[in-house]
Amino acid sequence: MVKGVALVAASSLVASCSSGGGGGGGGGGAAAAPPPTIAPANGTQQVAPDQPVVVKAAKGKLTDVTVADAKGRKAEGKLSPDGKSWQTSWGLAPGATYTVTAHGGDGGRQTTATSTFTTLAAEQKLESGLAPLDGEAVGVGVPIQLLLGDDVTTKAGKQAVERSLELRTSTPITGAWYWISDREVDFRPQAYWPSGTKVKLVAHLSGVKAGDGLYGTKDRTLSFTVGAKHYTRINARTHEAKVYSGDKPVRTMPVSLGRPGDDSYTGVMIAQEKDAHIIMDSATTGAPGAYRIPTDWNVRLTYSGTFVHAAPWSTGAQGNSNVSHGCVNASPSDARWFFNFTDRGDIIEVTGTTRKLRFGNGPTPWAKSWTSWLQGSALGQPVTTAPLS
Repeated sequence: MVKGVALVAASSLVASCSSGGGGGGGGGGAAAAPPPTIAPANGTQQVAPDQPVVVKAAKGKLTDVTVADAKGRKAEGKLSPDGKSWQTSWGLAPGATYTVTAHGGDGGRQTTATSTFTTLAAEQKLESGLAPLDGEAVGVGVPIQLLLGDDVTTKAGKQAVERSLELRTSTPITGAWYWISDREVDFRPQAYWPSGTKVKLVAHLSGVKAGDGLYGTKDRTLSFTVGAKHYTRINARTHEAKVYSGDKPVRTMPVSLGRPGDDSYTGVMIAQEKDAHIIMDSATTGAPGAYRIPTDWNVRLTYSGTFVHAAPWSTGAQGNSNVSHGCVNASPSDARWFFNFTDRGDIIEVTGTTRKLRFGNGPTPWAKSWTSWLQGSALGQPVTTAPLS
């Protein structure tokens, strides 16, 4: 993925360095090789955490570079193809002390340079969380959600966050990040995830400058597996739900959707969460007292409270008319089967109603076209995942 880290000129900076011991290779009086140069220079204070550490060989090539904090934790970095320069791949922890040790050589002559510096402390710490759950098996429609504890309001801040997100998969995937709000950025593939795909995200947020004085202070990791493709088509006009595993139909269920005035949403949704037993309370929709009903085998489709659930009171309408308050009613046996069959992230498409799904009413990445989704990226470009190592 694009890292977008600017190089820092190091040739004019002086590092604290020591000879590797007089050189070798030729005569015993050969001069030591000139040491590598390091930026930030030794003793530098208040280094911006998003500033890369850059090491350059004064002559010859670098053989080894380490950047470690006081607890011995090493920063990732990359050596240039010609071996003459090295720089960190991601940001550094704010308010930390780092020591750089660089070894180089020119023929048989070896040399070492060191530099110790301290990074700027964060005025505000950018907290974060990830979904789905680590280790979870999910459906083919699930997005990756990065949830942030503070608003990231500038384009530069959003770009810095996106650049920090390293995504690796067992099968190459093309997708993109989309800023749902100033506190949430989601990833979805261009098409649904292929079944069996293993996914690993490393959010290198430590050292990311998301705003004035606002820095990430902790990296996050997430690994999950994409399960079988489950796809359900629910038609409000035929009052029928057809459930597919892969491309094979596995069950047809008579259903009842929202009555006139309480129409269900038309659109492509995902199973957001499951709860075997809850109480449907109209107070949560702004109409307290209209109803308060215990329900079983609930699969949530929207934040606003659309579920597929058991409705023994409407079995007579299921398959022939729409009588619900907006949910998808099914018989207890069908609802229980659907609950057990469904994984979080499974695709559920509703058609035949006059009420269109609103983007953002839950994780709704498939409510937008690929072109529209791509426009929500701060970097404005797709991501092709790296191989899973």
